[in-house]
Amino acid sequence: MIKLTVDAADASQRLDRYLVSKLEGRSRSVIQAWIKAERVLVDGKPIKAGYSIRPGEEVRIDPPPAEPSQLLPEPIPLNIVYEDEWLVVVDKPAGIVVHPGAGVSHGTLANALLHHFRKLSQGGTERPGIVHRLDKATSGLLVVAKNEQVHEELAGQFRRREVEKHYQALVYGHLEKKKGVIQVPLGRDTAVRTRISTRSRKLREAVTEYEVLRQLRYFSLLRVVLHTGRTHQIRVHLQHLKHPVVGDETYGGEPRRLLRGLPAGAGLVKEITGLGRHFLHAGFLAFQHPVRRERVSFDSPLPSELAEFLARLE
Repeated sequence: MIKLTVDAADASQRLDRYLVSKLEGRSRSVIQAWIKAERVLVDGKPIKAGYSIRPGEEVRIDPPPAEPSQLLPEPIPLNIVYEDEWLVVVDKPAGIVVHPGAGVSHGTLANALLHHFRKLSQGGTERPGIVHRLDKATSGLLVVAKNEQVHEELAGQFRRREVEKHYQALVYGHLEKKKGVIQVPLGRDTAVRTRISTRSRKLREAVTEYEVLRQLRYFSLLRVVLHTGRTHQIRVHLQHLKHPVVGDETYGGEPRRLLRGLPAGAGLVKEITGLGRHFLHAGFLAFQHPVRRERVSFDSPLPSELAEFLARLE
């Protein structure tokens, strides 16, 4: 049983849309089927998918038993930072997708987890153990749950914004302010559904904090702290500041355009293209252990390809 309390920021949404935003890995069609089957109650009563939720209402979800997964274990190497009988923390390399999705059926972190661990939470039939995600081209720390209770407890901490996540990002140019908070709502781009935009029809709160760690000749190295967990949040927010992440051509970081006319421009373009990924790394993760009830934290240094790239720039 999953229990949620509607806060003021989420009020007036359709019930099905609200649940999609809160339940990682569940599609809208799945949520609607649960509502129709009366597996979702609002203040103890069955309700329709289009119901407009109100602040303070309690939403209870009783998901049906998971269907057998079609996901196959694959012997993909894992960098395991920490493991106990309840959870695992892994350091994901860039270039690997977290779980199967559109056009991706194998070679994911989920396939690797099935190979390395005998028991994981369901997290949706194709997302065993997966509590949160990183983009394919982003590296860094992820926590993985070994049972349903731990999964729901960790997911609750993410929903309540109790999990601390720090990233390092290299961006183009020098920022006007050395520290700042970006509070710009985000949503799906109306024209290209795979992109996130600040001008969506359906915007949701998004808060990103940053601090300049180091300035290079044409770039800045930032520490970025996420206070919300929207898709592509860091990348879109830094693009909004007109300082896109190095290597991220999707959100405005096309190196030939950004470095045009600079003395070292041609060489830098070659370096960035050769990197083959975003310069974005999730290097710090902290949360309350769901069983031991103590704060735990984990660090991951910059991967060698990013550290060496940074050294060459310096």
